Amino acid sequence: MQFGKRLGYGSYPILALALLLTPAALQAQDTTNQQQTQPQAQSTQQAPAERSEVLRQAQQRVNARRRQRVQQIIQDTYTHKYEVYGGSGYLRFTPGPHLQHLNEVAWNAGFTDYFRGKLGITADFRGYYGTAFTYVNQYQVFKPSISQYTFLGGPQARLVMHQHWAVSGNVLVGFGHGNFSTNTGGLPGTLIGLYPDGTVFNLNVGAPIDFNLGPTFAIRLTPNYLMTNYGSEIQNNLGFNAGVVWRFGRQ
Repeated sequence: MQFGKRLGYGSYPILALALLLTPAALQAQDTTNQQQTQPQAQSTQQAPAERSEVLRQAQQRVNARRRQRVQQIIQDTYTHKYEVYGGSGYLRFTPGPHLQHLNEVAWNAGFTDYFRGKLGITADFRGYYGTAFTYVNQYQVFKPSISQYTFLGGPQARLVMHQHWAVSGNVLVGFGHGNFSTNTGGLPGTLIGLYPDGTVFNLNVGAPIDFNLGPTFAIRLTPNYLMTNYGSEIQNNLGFNAGVVWRFGRQ
């Protein structure tokens, strides 16, 4: 009995020590858990920002490669030295000093040599065909067919150059030959109000617009102003040419 009592009395200090140590252990465990939780929280907060930065840098690299490819295509397209073009066209033309305007259809062909970067020299050839409407006359010639041909040359410059389209400008001078009496049965065209046949000065201002099918081929639309000088008068004619262009001789 005395041994049991002594054992019971001896356990009291142990229990007291355990009670004293338990809060300290719990506090230490909470501190450890907080220390472990804080890095995890910081890692969770930093992870989206890091991913966003990685994605942003990747997008920048993709955009840079895309710009590089586009610049390479532009370089391949517009460093060709020569262009050959051809197609059809339209012109609103006055066949006589007192006659109404008529619609002429046309063919068009030309060649450009870009001898200095964006600056080139162009040779251009065209044929225009239409039917003139004359006033009532004693000769009974009312709808004669007329034609004219132009032979022009001058500078052309590339003004705007993009991957899929481009704009150029040209000023061409030369001469044109008009046939106004070929369908009048031998009657001089001047008797029914037409201009006289002849070869006269021509001036053309155009703006070729290219829609690229690739570095070497394009569809070209060219609005034109054509000044002619038939009958010692100035005719201001508006029209356009449409066709294809082939580039070659890349430098």
